[in-house]
Amino acid sequence: MRRSSTSSLACALLVFAVAACTASSVEPPPSRSGAPSTSAPPIAAGKEPIAAVAERVLPAVVNVTTNVFRPSALGDAQPGKGVGTGFVVEADGVVVTNCHVVQGASRITVSTSADHPSRFAARVIGGDCEHDLAVLKVDAQDLATVGLGSSAGLRLGQRVVAVGYALALEGGPSVTAGIVSSLDRTIKVPDAECSVCPTSGGVPVRTYADVVQTDAAINHGNSGGPLVDMTGEVVGINSAGADTAENIGFAIAIDSAKTTIEQAIAHPLRATAYLGVTTRDATPDLAFQLGLGTDQGAVVLSTLPDGPAAEAGIREGDVIVEVAGETVDDAEGLGGVLDGLDPGERVDVVVVRGDGREDTVSVRLGTRPLPTEFLEP
Repeated sequence: MRRSSTSSLACALLVFAVAACTASSVEPPPSRSGAPSTSAPPIAAGKEPIAAVAERVLPAVVNVTTNVFRPSALGDAQPGKGVGTGFVVEADGVVVTNCHVVQGASRITVSTSADHPSRFAARVIGGDCEHDLAVLKVDAQDLATVGLGSSAGLRLGQRVVAVGYALALEGGPSVTAGIVSSLDRTIKVPDAECSVCPTSGGVPVRTYADVVQTDAAINHGNSGGPLVDMTGEVVGINSAGADTAENIGFAIAIDSAKTTIEQAIAHPLRATAYLGVTTRDATPDLAFQLGLGTDQGAVVLSTLPDGPAAEAGIREGDVIVEVAGETVDDAEGLGGVLDGLDPGERVDVVVVRGDGREDTVSVRLGTRPLPTEFLEP
C-alpha cells in the first residue's frame, strides 16, 4: 500500500533523536499527468544565491501543527500540540511531511508561510510511516509549489538550504544553509509511537536508509521541511538531527520518496468518518472506579475542542454504547463502526451519562485526519 523503495546503501549505523517538536502547551502548478514538477529556472545572476533560493522556496513551505492526546499515568488523556513543517508539491493542496509529525494527531492543521497565513484542515492521503513519509491533502487551490529535484546527482560539498519551523518559534519559518556532508547514510531512530515500525529491545525503531547528511542546521520543528539545492528544488526531506553532536542533520533523499508521493496522489486513501473522541474500553473495574453508568461500551476520556462529538454535547465520562444503530461494545468496536460510515454523515449516537441516564444525540461526523489504513503494518 505505502512501502517506499528506500534501499539500504548503509555506510554507518547511528542512533539519533527525531527532530519533531511536540509541546504541551515559485513554481507554476505541476502537471497532474505525472509526478510533481521537477524543473526550475536558474537563479538570476547577481542575486545573493541563498536569499534567492529562500525567496523561491518559502511560499511553498507550510507549518504543520497537530492536536494530540497523550495517555497520563492515571490512564486518562492529556491534550498537547505538535509542530513540524511540510512543503506543497501540488497546487490543489498536496503537502509532503514526515510521518512522525502527524502520527497520533486528532487534528492536523496546515498554515501557509505568508505574513497573514491561510489555515486549512488536513488529512493523510498516503505515505510510508515506517520510513517516515506522510502525504497530506488540504482543500485549497492555486497554492505555491516547490519542484522535486533529484538526489542522485548530489556531491559531497555541494551547497544546500534547509527551510522549516525550527523550535516552533513565532515569526515564520527559518532558513539555514550548509553543504552535503555525506551520502547514503543509514540511521535508526527509536520512536515509541510508531505503530508500524519493527521493534528492538521492545521499542519501535524507525530506519532511515539512503539519507543525506548535511551541516545545515536541522532543529526540532524542522521535520518534514524541504532540503533544497541552489536551484530551489527539493533534494531531501528534513527528518532527523543529532542532539548529541553539532552540525549533523539528516534528510530523506527525495529520489527514494518520489514513488510514495506519486502513489498517494494517484491513489489517495479513502476518507473515513471521525467523532473526535479519545476512548478506552468500559469494564466493571473502570465503571466502579469512575462511577460510570454502565460497564460496556467506549468510555470517552477526552473530546477534541470544536470537534463533532463536543459540538453535539458528548462529554468526558460519557460511555458510547451505540452509533448509527450499531451496538458499541468497546473502543475497538467504536472504530469499526466509524470505518463503515462516511464523513459528513449525520448519525444518532447513544451515550450513557455518569448518572446512568441514556441520551441520544445527533452528530455530524467529521473526517479522520489519520485513516485507519495508514496506521496498519
